[in-house]
Amino acid sequence: MIKEIIEDKISQVGYKKNELNTISFFSGALGLDIGLEKEGFNILLACEFDKACRNTIVLNKPNLGLIGDIRNYSVAEIIKYSGLKNKEEVDVIVGGPPCQAFSTAGKRLGFADSRGNVFLKYLEIIEEISPKYFVIENVRGLMSSILQIDEKDSIIGQIPDCILNEKGSSLYYVIKRLESAGYNINFDLYNSANFGTPQIRERVVIIGTKDLKKVNRLTPTHSENGEYDLPKWRTLKDAFKNLKNIDSHESITYSEKRAKLYENLKSGQNWKDLPINLQMEALGKAFFLGGGKTGFMRRLNWNRPSPTVVTNPAMPATDLCHPTEIRPLSVEEYKVIQEFPIDWKLAGNTTDKYKQIGNAVPVGLGKAIGREIKNHLNKLSTEKYSSFKHSRYLNTNYDEFIKKLEKLNVLENAYSLFDKF
Repeated sequence: MIKEIIEDKISQVGYKKNELNTISFFSGALGLDIGLEKEGFNILLACEFDKACRNTIVLNKPNLGLIGDIRNYSVAEIIKYSGLKNKEEVDVIVGGPPCQAFSTAGKRLGFADSRGNVFLKYLEIIEEISPKYFVIENVRGLMSSILQIDEKDSIIGQIPDCILNEKGSSLYYVIKRLESAGYNINFDLYNSANFGTPQIRERVVIIGTKDLKKVNRLTPTHSENGEYDLPKWRTLKDAFKNLKNIDSHESITYSEKRAKLYENLKSGQNWKDLPINLQMEALGKAFFLGGGKTGFMRRLNWNRPSPTVVTNPAMPATDLCHPTEIRPLSVEEYKVIQEFPIDWKLAGNTTDKYKQIGNAVPVGLGKAIGREIKNHLNKLSTEKYSSFKHSRYLNTNYDEFIKKLEKLNVLENAYSLFDKF
């Protein structure tokens, strides 16, 4: 078992009869939870084993229940630390299981990865507690990950081989498993910029309900160019306008060599705007590799949302340089891009702080999730946005994704029938 730095704590928040009583897993710095709280959710428990994150949770929410590695707790213990009498008092379970096992930047071992296995534990908890609603947030790579799992179960036995061996079978398995547990499910790939976040950050959000009617897809509050008569995306300039005391911000710095290269770039430019000799100097061996290399050596654009903020703003392949100053984005700038309150306390050193914010769910996306669940609970329609295109990719919503994979089985059966003749 993992040795905890901070002792686990029983929640002092208290069950509230007329609110959605919620327990949170993989809570991090509480970005999703802040958004849900703003929509009236009663967060009772955080589950997090990272030392800096646990300290951050205690600094900001001292009454919140707190437990560690999800794999070390039974449902009975989870209920106890939530300060509840029984599992029937849990209305909502939310969480974003570690995404590295599905990220296109990693080895993509999926559920065979130890981080993928905590995803399976999360599914078990949803199945056993059986709340009215659940939320799963994850990276786009989950939609293209091929299922790799050590132990086969009855759900896998029901999935045709042609689907199991196809990209997206990890997500298909998750959906079929939770549907077999009695949930009506909807999902899509959402861009946080469409919910007022000054950041282009795409995440899969799966929402399940015990109700016969699905929870609608998330309702946008913004659009890129004012489509649907919505406000346009918020820009970096919007996000930074209320920041003060810039000189006192917490930040890492560039090397002298890298800083000199940035002197040649203006707001919105990247390494491709450098002379060829400086391009080669900036990228080194990566200059000769394939791919777009869009994250290398980039100054952010004042008039656009930020790209996805990552766990370190000065990594060579994911650089996030200030639009006009020669420095990476500061911790404070990270916070406003992810919509954390500016007075939100972050524990740990500077690197820890960047990591916590970079891993977080944007508060605006958390609010959008909360609003949609509340709309469903109150039987409010959001059909006005049923045709809103949330993603630049194809087949990302429930109907299209499932239909695409199950079409493979139909085709295989047709070919088998044809072979008999």
